[in-house]
Amino acid sequence: MVAIGRALMAGPKLLLLDEPSIGLAPTIVQTIGRIIRTISETGVDVLLVEQNADMALSLSVDAFVLETGRIVMQGAAADLARSEAVRESYLGM
Repeated sequence: MVAIGRALMAGPKLLLLDEPSIGLAPTIVQTIGRIIRTISETGVDVLLVEQNADMALSLSVDAFVLETGRIVMQGAAADLARSEAVRESYLGM
């Protein structure tokens, strides 16, 4: 959270976040998700790289799914979240 705060002090138009939820307790991950959503709602574009597919897809407008460095799926985040392939492979459903 401190790193995000420091980045925002510069007044960016784009915020790049690489795995902001890694190693955090689930309740803190939810807090980070709310913070990212709030940042986005204030007009700052957010590029999020995240292994937590559920969190990433719930926060995103558009999404890319990578496997071994290659894009294997892309589209609207809501569409990918409903995709059977994504649900089975990344969301454990």
